[in-house]
Amino acid sequence: MSQPASPSSNKKNLVCRVLMLDDSEELLYVPMKSHGSVLFNMVISKLKLLEADYFDLQYKNVEGIQCWLDHEKLITNQLPQNHLNFEFVVKFYTPDPGMLEEEHTRYLFALQVKRDLLSGRMQCQEQTTALLLSYIVQADYGDLTDEDLEMNPDYLRSVKLFENMSPSLESKIIQNHRAHFGQSPMDADYNLLDTARKVEFYGINITQCKDHESVPLHLAVIHMGIVVFQNATRINTFSWAKIRKLSFKRKKFLIKLHPEGFGFYKDTVEFYFNSRNECKNFWKKCLEHHAFFRCQSVKKIPRNKTRVVSHGSSFRYSGRTQKQLVDYVRENFVKRPNFQRSV
Repeated sequence: MSQPASPSSNKKNLVCRVLMLDDSEELLYVPMKSHGSVLFNMVISKLKLLEADYFDLQYKNVEGIQCWLDHEKLITNQLPQNHLNFEFVVKFYTPDPGMLEEEHTRYLFALQVKRDLLSGRMQCQEQTTALLLSYIVQADYGDLTDEDLEMNPDYLRSVKLFENMSPSLESKIIQNHRAHFGQSPMDADYNLLDTARKVEFYGINITQCKDHESVPLHLAVIHMGIVVFQNATRINTFSWAKIRKLSFKRKKFLIKLHPEGFGFYKDTVEFYFNSRNECKNFWKKCLEHHAFFRCQSVKKIPRNKTRVVSHGSSFRYSGRTQKQLVDYVRENFVKRPNFQRSV
């Protein structure tokens, strides 16, 4: 864990613990009255990361709901001072790794895919799991020769993978790893992402809910829209093009469809969450994904000043869209120093 700069007084600073994608921890001090943007920018500065808008800081609130740090609100208005624990993670999973301009960004995405895979969040068949893990091993371990395998047949144990791998999975990983001979870590990262993006659960972070008949379901928001799962099977996708409006009322999340998007549904589809805060949290994630992937640009509108009398949330996405980010990176691209890969 890196050592923070000595603060003048802990009473004037918030002590924030941030878990990074390589599982290291950063202990950061920010002034007491800091907005979320201060902490986020401090993390980005430490990483020297240009394509920062793909990532964000998340935390669990007092109800145990996983939330994104709001950059425009005071940190202390979002979670207790004695529980300032954050995770730096991918927020917007790009559907095309070719849109990631920098090797460092692709490396961080690769770390996220590894975490999603090993945690079970990204479910896939054993054959696909073995291929994905083999790219991770190639990036971390390097080339595998017959001599290496003969001298160290249990070499996979030195790479942080599943604790209890089946002989079948281990054999498939080794077979794939040998086929990657000559791939650099950068190549292996790219091939990992190019394979992962085709997996159904790539970038999926499911949220429990029920439909109007109280059938248990899971919702998730991705680059193309909102997806519905039942018993780990995708049963529907509401693409952004089909959606006219998203809203919530207490625990009820509503998707209002364009007339041509009705299909078997009525014009408004309803889902019910366990609490209002869970419902609002998912609604906010949907607004952010729609803005980032679908919009060319986003107007900067001050919070709570959108209308004279407000009858609902004034939340708006405040970052760059993917289009703005790609343009920004290409306009500001310079040869960057090599970054340190974790061991």
